[in-house]
Amino acid sequence: MKVYTKGGDKGQTALIGGTRVCKHDCRVEAYGTLDELGAHIALLREMLREGGNVAHDDALLRIMRELMSVESALATDTAVERVAQMAECVESEWVARLEEEIDQMSVKLPTTFRFTVPGGSVVIAQCHICRTVCRRAERCATKVAEECGVCENTLSYINRLSDWLFTLARVLHIESGIEEISWK
Repeated sequence: MKVYTKGGDKGQTALIGGTRVCKHDCRVEAYGTLDELGAHIALLREMLREGGNVAHDDALLRIMRELMSVESALATDTAVERVAQMAECVESEWVARLEEEIDQMSVKLPTTFRFTVPGGSVVIAQCHICRTVCRRAERCATKVAEECGVCENTLSYINRLSDWLFTLARVLHIESGIEEISWK
């Protein structure tokens, strides 16, 4: 099977279900941004592993897999009835697990009421890139929710994931002994 189909040469692509849409369709933008986030998380995971930090490895891999399911849900044309029944949805357990992990990570952190400046190390900066791409994906997904609808828990999952990534960045400061940079 060839990797190229030439089907997108005129600026269109197919959703799951076969419906052709423009490549700038809000659903394509949303699942494409989540795909970008997954690649950034993969880079973060590899950077941590190369530095000998495998404490977050399983969680990051799990999140990358969950993101692919979220992408699939956003790429499904739920207007096609036979396809809508097959659409993957975001599990409420995924949101609950992110919340539990945020709570567990937060125990290690000093309370802060200030905005922090991203950075401190290349790895921490990469974690903040993941967080900001996640926030962009959330903005895209809210447009999909408004225009096309999304399955339950999709927006909650993406929102909570950005919180999780922010918390991880703070934890990485602690683990590496690098002080957070306050905005003011």
